Amino acid sequence: MSQLNRRTVLAGIGAGAAAMAVAPQLALADKAAADDMISKLINGAKPQDGKVRIKLPQIAENGNTVPFTVTVDSPMTEASYVKAIHVVADGNPAPGVASFYFTPTGKAEVSMRMRLGKTQDVRAVALMSDGSAWQVSQEIKVTIGGCGG
Repeated sequence: MSQLNRRTVLAGIGAGAAAMAVAPQLALADKAAADDMISKLINGAKPQDGKVRIKLPQIAENGNTVPFTVTVDSPMTEASYVKAIHVVADGNPAPGVASFYFTPTGKAEVSMRMRLGKTQDVRAVALMSDGSAWQVSQEIKVTIGGCGG
């Protein structure tokens, strides 16, 4: 039989404390947390549907590396341009995927890969230079989660 010593007891207490510290964060990962994050990122603007398109697969066989492309219809001139695009995954432990910032030149389009833990909605929100916000949402089915799921 193994004996309990001070080091073993302290290691067990430390592991338990770490698990308790992470558990509340996982419990808060939901659509409401994602909504709150988006509201803060777009300065409380009410996002409208339209102008934003997201391209991602309907089914991700592996949630570790899911490609996506977000495009926003905008002239990208000094008078009217996309200031930021924010991508949020409603069902991930940390909903924020990425934020991209723009100047009034070029094209408002980004491509990247993200990690998804389970089947969920992925949202892209564009904040425009006039303070308005536009959004799109798409569900993606994840067969093998990439966030520990």
